[in-house]
Amino acid sequence: MKGDIKDPNLRELGVKRILWADRQMPVLRKIRERFEKERPLEGRRMSACLHVTTETANLARTLKAGGADLVLCASNPLSTQDDVAAALTLEFGIPTYAVRGEDRDTYYAHIRAAVEHRPDVTMDDGADLVSVIHSDYPELHDQVVASMEETTTGVIRLRAMEKDGALKFPVVAVNDADCKHLFDNRYGTGQSTIDGILRATNVLLAGKVFVVAGYGWCGRGVANRARGLGARVVVTEVEPLRALEAVMDGFEVMPMAEAAKVGDLFCTLTGDIHVLRREHFEVMKDGALVANSGHFNVEIDIPALEGLAERVEKGVRPNVDGYVLADGRRIFVLGEGRLINLAAAEGHPASVMDMSFAVQALTTEWAIRNAGKLEAKVYGVPQEIDAWVARLKLETMGVAIDTLTEEQEKYLSSWEMGT
Repeated sequence: MKGDIKDPNLRELGVKRILWADRQMPVLRKIRERFEKERPLEGRRMSACLHVTTETANLARTLKAGGADLVLCASNPLSTQDDVAAALTLEFGIPTYAVRGEDRDTYYAHIRAAVEHRPDVTMDDGADLVSVIHSDYPELHDQVVASMEETTTGVIRLRAMEKDGALKFPVVAVNDADCKHLFDNRYGTGQSTIDGILRATNVLLAGKVFVVAGYGWCGRGVANRARGLGARVVVTEVEPLRALEAVMDGFEVMPMAEAAKVGDLFCTLTGDIHVLRREHFEVMKDGALVANSGHFNVEIDIPALEGLAERVEKGVRPNVDGYVLADGRRIFVLGEGRLINLAAAEGHPASVMDMSFAVQALTTEWAIRNAGKLEAKVYGVPQEIDAWVARLKLETMGVAIDTLTEEQEKYLSSWEMGT
C-alpha cells in the first residue's frame, strides 16, 4: 500500500464524512463532473501538501477525476483527520502520507515521499512542499510547470523567494483570489477558530477580553465572531491602515504590550513570528488562554514561555497545556500553538471551502493549459475564474442578481454623457 496512514479500519467512517462534506460543495462537484468527461489534467503527476480534511478530500477526488496522478501529504501535523487519510488511500486510490500528531521528522519524511512522486504540478498550503523542492530537489526545478499556494503565509514566503530571485518555477497565489480570501479567510477562519477554541476550552466568551493579533481577513473574521458572542474585542496591528479600519469597525486597538495586561484570551493571525513573546507572557493574567490561527506555530514563542515556566502541565484538557510560572500564574496554550481550528476542531465548513477548492481546481487546469508560457514568479488567479465561481455559488444558493441593460452597459463604457 502506498501512503502512510494511522489506521486502515477508519476507512468507512472517512468515506461517510467525505461524502457528507461533498453534499455541501456543489460548485466543486460540478467541476468534478466536467473533469471526469474532459480529463484536463490527464498525464500530469501532482503532489499536494494540504490539510487532510473532508473538504480537501473532495478537492483531491476532483483532481483525480481530471486525470491527475495525485499524491497527498499533510501540511500540518495536527490538522490531519485520520479517517479521511484512510479513506483517501484505501477507498479513493489517492496515496496519502499523513498521521495526526506526527513528529517533525515524520512530517518532513511525508513531504519528501510526496516530492519523490516526481511531480510536474504541485499544490501547497504554507509553501513547505515548494521549499523542500527548492532546497533538496534541484532536478525538479525545471520539471515543475506550476504550483498553487492557498495560504497568506505561503504567499508571503513565495513572494520573498521571487524578490530574492530564488523562485525556480511559476506559482499561482490562489489565496489572493477574491472567492478565496474574502470568504474562506474571513468567514471560514472566523467560525472555525471560535469553534476550535470553544471545543478545546468550553469557556464562555461573553464578557471576556478577546485579543485578536492581526486585522487581515482572517483576523477580521475572528474579531467579528468573537464580538457576536459577547466578547470585548481588542485588536493589535502593525499596519496603520488596518489598525484604522479596526478602529472604524468599532474595535479597541492598542499595542500588544498593553493588550497582554488585559486580555483573557489571545489569538494570533498574522503569518509572522513571535507575535506573543516573553515580555507579553510576563504580564498576562493568571489563566490567560493563548491560541493561534495563523498557519505556523511560530506566532507564539513557546520556547520563551517554556523558559519562564517552572513546569508544564500537559493535557489539562484535550488540546490544552498549562504553563505554571514562578509566581504561580498559569498560561494555557491551546493546540500546541498550531492552527486551533484544525487542531481542536474540523477546520472551515465545507460550504465555504467549496469556493476555495473550486478556485484551486480551475486554477490548476489554467496553469496546465498555460504550461511553458509562465515565468518563475508569483501570479494572481485569472479574474474570470473568480467570477465564474461566484456566479455558480450564487446559483447553488438560489440567489438571483440583476444584469446590466444595454443602456447601462453603454453608459459605463462611455465618457460623453455627464450629469
